[in-house]
Amino acid sequence: MSREISSDGFREVLHSLRVWDSPLPGFDVGDAPEEPLALFREWFTHAAKAGQPEPHTMSLATVDAEGRPDVRTLMLHDADERGWHFASHATSAKGRQLAGQPAAALGFYWPAVGRQVRVRGPVTPCGPEESRADLAVRSRGALASALTGRQSEVLGSAQELAEASAAAWERAAAEPDAPAPTWTAYVLEADEVEFFQGDAMRRHVRLRYRRAPGGGWIRELLWP
Repeated sequence: MSREISSDGFREVLHSLRVWDSPLPGFDVGDAPEEPLALFREWFTHAAKAGQPEPHTMSLATVDAEGRPDVRTLMLHDADERGWHFASHATSAKGRQLAGQPAAALGFYWPAVGRQVRVRGPVTPCGPEESRADLAVRSRGALASALTGRQSEVLGSAQELAEASAAAWERAAAEPDAPAPTWTAYVLEADEVEFFQGDAMRRHVRLRYRRAPGGGWIRELLWP
């Protein structure tokens, strides 16, 4: 049985926490590339090599039909000239929200190096062939999860999930090419990308890239 934590106890723990107690990398914006993809790949690789756990996890923010924001954590599948790639079921909450409002924001936080990256822009679903190819290169567990389906639906019991999952794992082993019709790959084409470098003195460096109307990118420093 869990022990109830009092408000004072919670605040004591909360206020005792510190960030960036270790040395942080610098960020010379004068050396930043003309476009954000190259810098994102550089920062991502640096975070991974610095020991940041799961640097490919990110927050995805969408809005529902009533305009209420929604956010969840998922994995980055790629970042290329088309944009930032991820995947989900088209029938999930995020899939339905993206169908109704095809725009989103991504948030990466790498505390090991005191860095954040924020990405905003329109989202486009990929076709069935590309979506299936996205699933094909992932693990058997990913396929089993996709075959289990029903993401975001109300679950009757843990036993119901266990039975559906076991059947999906069995099918994934027997049919590594089994179709998962609702599984959809998405691409966010960034029109704004911000890079944040934390500083122990709170003189954080923020560099924002915005797409220029005529093409290319505008780079701007922001107050922290």
